[in-house]
Amino acid sequence: MVISLETAPSEPEQSVPRSSRRTGRTAGTTVILGMLAFGVYSLTTLDFSLANIVSSIDNAQKVFSLMDPISLPAWSELTYLIGLTLGIVILGTVVAAVVSVPVAWVSASNTTPSTTLRWLGRTIGVLTRAVPDVVLALAFSLAFVLGSPLPGVLAIGIHSIGMISKLFADAIEQIDDGPRLAIRAAGGSRAQEFWSGVFPQVLPSWIATILHRFDINLRGSAILGYAGVGGLGYAMKIAFEQFPQGYGRGLGIAAVIFVLCVVCEIISSTIRRNLLGVEPRGRRLGDRAVRLVSRWRGRGRSARTETPPTIAATVDSMARQPWTARRIRNTAWTIGALALVIASYWLADIDFADINWAYLWPSIQSFWPPSTGSHTFGEFAEALLVTVQVAFAAALLSLVVSLVIGSFAARNIAPNPVVRGTFRVLLVVFRGIPELVLAIFLIMITGLGNQAGVVALAVGGIGLLGKLIADSCEEVSPGPERALTATGAARGQRYLAATWPRALPSLIGNTLYLVDSNIRSATILGIVGGSGIGFYLMSASTLSSMHGQVTTLVVMMVVTVLTVEGVAAWLRRVFR
Repeated sequence: MVISLETAPSEPEQSVPRSSRRTGRTAGTTVILGMLAFGVYSLTTLDFSLANIVSSIDNAQKVFSLMDPISLPAWSELTYLIGLTLGIVILGTVVAAVVSVPVAWVSASNTTPSTTLRWLGRTIGVLTRAVPDVVLALAFSLAFVLGSPLPGVLAIGIHSIGMISKLFADAIEQIDDGPRLAIRAAGGSRAQEFWSGVFPQVLPSWIATILHRFDINLRGSAILGYAGVGGLGYAMKIAFEQFPQGYGRGLGIAAVIFVLCVVCEIISSTIRRNLLGVEPRGRRLGDRAVRLVSRWRGRGRSARTETPPTIAATVDSMARQPWTARRIRNTAWTIGALALVIASYWLADIDFADINWAYLWPSIQSFWPPSTGSHTFGEFAEALLVTVQVAFAAALLSLVVSLVIGSFAARNIAPNPVVRGTFRVLLVVFRGIPELVLAIFLIMITGLGNQAGVVALAVGGIGLLGKLIADSCEEVSPGPERALTATGAARGQRYLAATWPRALPSLIGNTLYLVDSNIRSATILGIVGGSGIGFYLMSASTLSSMHGQVTTLVVMMVVTVLTVEGVAAWLRRVFR
């Protein structure tokens, strides 16, 4: 004990890191306040106001009076469109999931063979996240037969690699290195280290990320219709082009997309909980279905008498893995997933003969060298500034609403399960509304492109950010909350003194992730007639002679996304 007291660091030595930490927090707080001020400034600069929206009510009444009643395609046609959309989205997500494995392996600091490969993997992730999927679909459509689903599959797959590989690599860096190092000490290869010591630890996170990305891709499939990719999005585009008679059919298809997104969100959430071993306790449709199957399976097991384990065991019996209920369930999930992929391939009607090989390489070459065409770099920079303003304005609106909805959706904050379930359902509804569908609907009413884009991105952001806030609040350590409860603190006091400070780092990172996502969703504004970088991207993607402009714009977006990611990483370290 005497030695430990003598070797303990002196008080002045401890004051240095504390002072540095305090300085970092002060700088971080200043940056956050600056970004909030920029969000408010963006709202005023874009002339966003409730008065402008309210003044468009008369225009909305005129539009609705000219519309035909909301209708749907024939049942056979609707079934085909739904199957085609699901097939394209599932195949694209599967392609991204498979490619993300080697990309994440070289991107993670504890598994990469070299620093150069690590930077290469991270660069691939950033580039694929920065290029919007609709731009990729427009570029691929030049080298494929018109109406082929392959541009949609490739666009979704390439764009999804960035998110899945990034989150997968982050999960790999947080694993317990013990099993991996043990395999290395036993003479195992790098492949054996990864598949036996790393992959089993991150498999649940990988599956959860894939399912989450599938939800995002399904909502984004409506945008691909404007790039000529078949499915519900393309049918909605054709309907909306027939003004005003086709608007009723377009809104009907938009309603189908919304219901499909909500149903798939419920199913994928239930699958995530089931695969991660979490018993579903909610009252939603997916939770009830899983509990019903669990009770039926439990009654079947209770009718059988299990053989008690014996001490004696042979080498052969130890080498054979028993067919437990868990193994049977996992095998069934695996077979079901493979069957779903095969069915998706059939539904999407993939035909590799649709590739026009004569135009493939010339199409790739058309993106180099970068250029501004008939525009100037200043015009592109001004358009990028508008896009960033829209992203920050939408994120600010999402943040304000999400703080309320996300907090009451957390189990440790909501006063009772009914309130928590209500707000969770509300978040599912927000996430189920495709941004493009809402933007088109708002542009019909307001006629204001930027404001429609801000509201559309804000509504979609509420669903995403609210869920992340709820999950972050539920993951905080319960110790401080229990301590305050024992002292008689009210619910609001526990929230402000115990829950909020510990959830703040995640809130900062998730909000900046939303800003990053909003910047990448800038193509929505170009589609609905707004300004910003999305307008130039959509215009330049349609002609191969203008693809050099696409490269310039994408590079500008990559630099912006990297800046936002760097600020987010720094703020997370500061407020950790």
